Amino acid sequence: MPEKIAFITGGNRGLGFQTALDLKDFATVIIGSRDLDQGQAAVEKLRNAGVEAEVIQFDVTKPAHHRAAYDLFAAKYGRLDILVNNAGIAGGAFSVAGPEHSAISVPQDVLRRVFETNFFSTVALTVSLLPLLKKSPAGRIVNLSSIVASLTLHSDPKSPIYDSNSFAYDASKTALNAFTVHLAYELRDTNIKVNSAHPGWVKTELGGPHATMELSEGAQTSVALATLPADGPTGGFFHQDKTVPW
Repeated sequence: MPEKIAFITGGNRGLGFQTALDLKDFATVIIGSRDLDQGQAAVEKLRNAGVEAEVIQFDVTKPAHHRAAYDLFAAKYGRLDILVNNAGIAGGAFSVAGPEHSAISVPQDVLRRVFETNFFSTVALTVSLLPLLKKSPAGRIVNLSSIVASLTLHSDPKSPIYDSNSFAYDASKTALNAFTVHLAYELRDTNIKVNSAHPGWVKTELGGPHATMELSEGAQTSVALATLPADGPTGGFFHQDKTVPW
């Protein structure tokens, strides 16, 4: 059994599943899935591929699920080595330009729902699991962000995402990036590294059929940040081996 213990939220499909698959040689992987049946089916596929895998029913917006996850990791493993905050929602229909809703058209309930999943609940989960990550000799936290979180690129008329505006989703990921920076600062004197990952435009349910990258390519950044060496970066925003501007 691999020595490291990894938890991937939303790990039953898409990028989360691929990340679990690619961590095969690095960690025992616990995936969180809102639908337990779908999660169990995903675990069977992972195990058939040689991954040491388990599943727990997990909805990131439910504090009771946060407590249950903590209790499981504490009782069974005594620590957590890798946390991949992969679960997220778009909040609108997908088009080539991105999920819908501009800054002036976004319904307030959609804005709050997207932030609840992509930011508030993700922050709460991470904070609740920190005591277990601090018990790891090399804790790693990966926050799944997106290039559309970049304020630098959004404000540049020459940027490829200048016209790709979906306020609820984009702003929630920008806020998540701020959490990455602040949490990395708080943990600067520990062995824990915290980074944001832009996977790329990947063929997932969120990315849509016109995306340019396969799942195997999209998971590369998350896996690299989850397995950083001791001299690796913290508090950064990356796509594969390149830095993404804040």
